[in-house]
Amino acid sequence: MITLENNDLIIPFPEVHREAVARISFQRTLRIPDDGHDYPLPPGFGDFPLLHVEDYANRLPEKWRKRGGVFMPMYQSEALWMSFSSHGDYPIALQIAAGKINAVNGEPWQEDMQFDPQGYVVTTGQPWLDGFCIEKGRIRQFVAAPLGRGETVEEQLTGDAEFGGIQIKAWPLKP
Repeated sequence: MITLENNDLIIPFPEVHREAVARISFQRTLRIPDDGHDYPLPPGFGDFPLLHVEDYANRLPEKWRKRGGVFMPMYQSEALWMSFSSHGDYPIALQIAAGKINAVNGEPWQEDMQFDPQGYVVTTGQPWLDGFCIEKGRIRQFVAAPLGRGETVEEQLTGDAEFGGIQIKAWPLKP
């Protein structure tokens, strides 16, 4: 069962191994201009708070209530990067998407693990993901954008604003 602990998303696999647990934190940072120039890594400002949708159901859109999960309050002037770890260095593969567009390879979301092109990160080999890879050595930050204005990755690639948000799928690997 996925849980929240100190603003971290905890994804355990007790049926596989007691150390097969992924921990994901969402780190607040500055939004850099999307103007084609290169910028140094912006400073970090700590964890974004993660909140259960069901705890705020009467104040959230119906679509959110149906989907469930967690959410984080985020200003459009902010960006985020994700930090990954696992207990005892047990490797967990993570597929990360925004608006059901895979952040690692830019392809549409698939339920199965994507190997070619690789569509996942492994917690023991990659401690963070700071955005979408748009080409070798270049990324676009994870930012908040309103659905329906053509600003999200999902809308730019599919022309539709159906999903939004961040999607994560995890698989325990062999240590």
